[in-house]
Amino acid sequence: MTELRRCPALFISAPASGQGKTAVTAGLARLHRNLGRRVRVFKTGPDFLDPMILERASGAPVYQLDLWMGGEAHCRQLLFDAAGEADLILIEGVMGLFDGAPSSADLAALFGIPVLTVIDGSAMAQTFGAVAHGLAHYRSGLSFAGVLANRVGSPRHADMLLNSLPAGLTGFGAIFRDPAITLPDRHLGLVQADEIADLDVRINLMAEKIGVTALAELPPPVAFSPAPPAMPVPPLLAGKRIAVARDTAFSFLYPANLDMLRALGAELSFFSPLTDAILPDADSLYLPGGYPELHLQRLQANYSMSESIRAHHAAGQPILAECGGMLYLLESLADSEGQHAEMVGLLAGQAAMQKRLTALALQAVQWPEGELRGHTFHHSRLETKLAPVARGSCPNGGATAEAVFRDQGLTASYVHFYFPSNPVAVAGLFLP
Repeated sequence: MTELRRCPALFISAPASGQGKTAVTAGLARLHRNLGRRVRVFKTGPDFLDPMILERASGAPVYQLDLWMGGEAHCRQLLFDAAGEADLILIEGVMGLFDGAPSSADLAALFGIPVLTVIDGSAMAQTFGAVAHGLAHYRSGLSFAGVLANRVGSPRHADMLLNSLPAGLTGFGAIFRDPAITLPDRHLGLVQADEIADLDVRINLMAEKIGVTALAELPPPVAFSPAPPAMPVPPLLAGKRIAVARDTAFSFLYPANLDMLRALGAELSFFSPLTDAILPDADSLYLPGGYPELHLQRLQANYSMSESIRAHHAAGQPILAECGGMLYLLESLADSEGQHAEMVGLLAGQAAMQKRLTALALQAVQWPEGELRGHTFHHSRLETKLAPVARGSCPNGGATAEAVFRDQGLTASYVHFYFPSNPVAVAGLFLP
């Protein structure tokens, strides 16, 4: 008989992006954590910024649940493991409830998790009820917990919104508009958690506001089952030391990626291209994405680090550079105001930040070891004469096809790879 673990769980979604899902999820996590409960939070789809906020709120690492990048079995096992240690599981959706393929609704329906929709009611009256009704009934087989009115103007406005809900649709209450609970954002999304000085104050205030709504009670338990037994991860990186860049310029790291490198046998050490003089002693180098464009002068001025990276490459040692990590290895990078700085110079070319988004898509890249999945999301434009060794493809038929560049042991691309999608292919990127 399949073992089941039961744990209260709630899926927080919305009709669109920008409705306040992350702030509400963070407030819920902090509320229940303050009540002494162990809370595990997950984020749907590819995202690095929201999980930073949610990790601060819950006090535990936040993993991705993505049916395409990670697969159903991977998502199922993550939830099953969390149910064995948590008193509450929260999952923040991506974009709108039915947006994308796979969508938040697909994930919630697959695992039987009730959906709470957060609706920004600031510019609505009775239409609030129509939107909530549509979300609840658009798709059969979806467990719909109810709706929370967000950014409400007054008690009278709250009554107007909640009284518009049709019979049988639960209203959990209202969160009144307050700049003190707003989470600041920038061009790739929310500002990183470590950059918001009063983040805990904001999260605690949101927790207080949610605490006077019906959401202060635990949701019903959900039964989670384990994934079928998987093939063990081969120790292809046993004995290998990997230096991983991690600071405010390079912070786009999936916890599951680090777990996978360790499962492959690698020993990880972390360093800062902003403040450290040289690389740690390592066989391979991992430069993830982030915000190098916000730290141009500091990166340019750290000559010794640039020289250390060039020496690592000259010795034939592997480097994986994703998105911002790739920009750092170019000859130069310019911010959106046109300010240029010299970068490491391992890749011939230059990039400049744009005022608008230049790419957003899931991506699959074919390697000799098989397909490695991930996503791309950036505001920069690259100019280079380098010939790509491969290109990504979009599973949803989109035109985005990010280039992958190779120079000896260096692999660079705009793609943020999700390592659990193909551990063997990942190991190949860190082996000479």
